[in-house]
Amino acid sequence: MSLIVLLVGAALVTAVLSAMAGMGGGTILIALMFALGMHPALALPLHAGVQFASNATRSVAYGAYVHWRALGLFALTAVPGPFLVAPWVVDANPDWIRLILAVFVVFAVWPSWAQRLKIHGRVGLLTAGAIAGVIGPVVGATGMLVAPFFLRDDWRKEQIIATLAVAQAGSHLLKIGAFSLNGFDVFERLDLLLPMAGAALIGTLIGRRLSGVFSERGFRQAVRAIMIVLALRLAWTGLAGLFAV
Repeated sequence: MSLIVLLVGAALVTAVLSAMAGMGGGTILIALMFALGMHPALALPLHAGVQFASNATRSVAYGAYVHWRALGLFALTAVPGPFLVAPWVVDANPDWIRLILAVFVVFAVWPSWAQRLKIHGRVGLLTAGAIAGVIGPVVGATGMLVAPFFLRDDWRKEQIIATLAVAQAGSHLLKIGAFSLNGFDVFERLDLLLPMAGAALIGTLIGRRLSGVFSERGFRQAVRAIMIVLALRLAWTGLAGLFAV
């Protein structure tokens, strides 16, 4: 089976999972891309392109509810990060990136850690921007890490969805730009980007239609189980590569 078929299938299935469970799709997708043996310098900007398309669509749909002042705070710390980190990622040992991603997936499975920090308001948004800007270029998907900082009692549900979508879309766009400056332009791989982005959009529509078919709690637990398995696989592969003779 060709790589493009596997990638398109992964984009479709993870989008369905994300739409049904409300979590985890982007994280599972980047983990699968690494598991398929893709080099981080290609996998990360390609993943950013696919996720940008997905979040941009949601941003347009909820555009009237965006909290722009909050996004300004987020951007203060989110903008510099990718341009500082991307050069390191391009030259980094892929096995180290796999290990870092494995640790990230474990944290993403346990999102309540952010609530324990008790960081809210302006400081929370600045923290979310720093996480997206610095960690995003290394692991790809940071939605599950930054989302808790956008869960504010004084915001309506639509404001949370809209503002988080724009923040994520902007973060992915910054990663695309940062990697392009370091020799990895995702738009040179439209043969992969376009079918994967299309599959992700179709998967989102399918997932929304199926969202009421399964128990939400049970399905979320299944997604977490998949993420843990992928984290173990990435950790094993990374360690095996680092200690290979």
